[in-house]
Amino acid sequence: MEDSKAPSYAHGPPWSFKGCALYQLHLVKAETARAFIPRELKLVEAFGYTLGGFFLAQYEGSPAGKFDELVVIAGTVWNPPTSCAWATRVLVNSHEACEHGRKHVGLPSHVATFLKRTERISDEPRDKRRGGLLNIFHRHYSFHKPKDSMEIEVSDTKGSTMTTFCNINMSSSLLNSKTNTMWMPMLRLSLPSFSGHTEYHPDLLKYSCQIECRVQVVKPAKISGPSSALKNDGQSKGQLSGVNGFDAKPSVEEDARECSISVMQSKPILALKFNLLRMQVEAPTTVLTN
Repeated sequence: MEDSKAPSYAHGPPWSFKGCALYQLHLVKAETARAFIPRELKLVEAFGYTLGGFFLAQYEGSPAGKFDELVVIAGTVWNPPTSCAWATRVLVNSHEACEHGRKHVGLPSHVATFLKRTERISDEPRDKRRGGLLNIFHRHYSFHKPKDSMEIEVSDTKGSTMTTFCNINMSSSLLNSKTNTMWMPMLRLSLPSFSGHTEYHPDLLKYSCQIECRVQVVKPAKISGPSSALKNDGQSKGQLSGVNGFDAKPSVEEDARECSISVMQSKPILALKFNLLRMQVEAPTTVLTN
């Protein structure tokens, strides 16, 4: 008998998630975003750019348990009287979450690995004139604050084959749910999004995320793409599926993948840390188009 207290996708919608996240907004070239946006949707743009970016989350609790997620947002489209985001690629290190995203939310989900490396950097000043006692005093009373730098290597995964998608460099505190953030304002947000136009959901869909969290403006993460050698290696093996889940020739998938990487590497304009994140995702509804 299934434990009624255990969260699962079967108990939703709405599906509930909790953890922390980095939401980074970028200026994305409109021509790049249009490659992903359905024709029936109007791109919100100005001076040749639209608002895209990514959502990097570390969930401590969800219907699929603990997992990481990277949502690449190609741009923003009109949905009068407001606007909606369009996700071009969703990477998760959970087969269950990937399957649910594809079949129930109409997302272009892919299974991925998130390899995290942390490096501690001390900003302690070096002063040769300081005496031995002063050095001991300084060391024991911690006038300096060590900084933890984290690099996350996100790779597409199929079977035992992994192909690097991007590297994200940032402070490790950005995805640390134990950071003391009680002084941050608590906000409630509603983030509507479009999805669909995939193998499992050919129709256009719309769903909403109801978010409650503490928000802090932070330094943007630095994004780097895979090296040429890695990209060529992945292309030669042809291990990835088609655009948004469709089977396609490698060149089509390669183009879509490269465009998603270019979105990640576009110019950041704002980065927000979401701590004590609680998110509810509603079931998508079909959007009727002319």
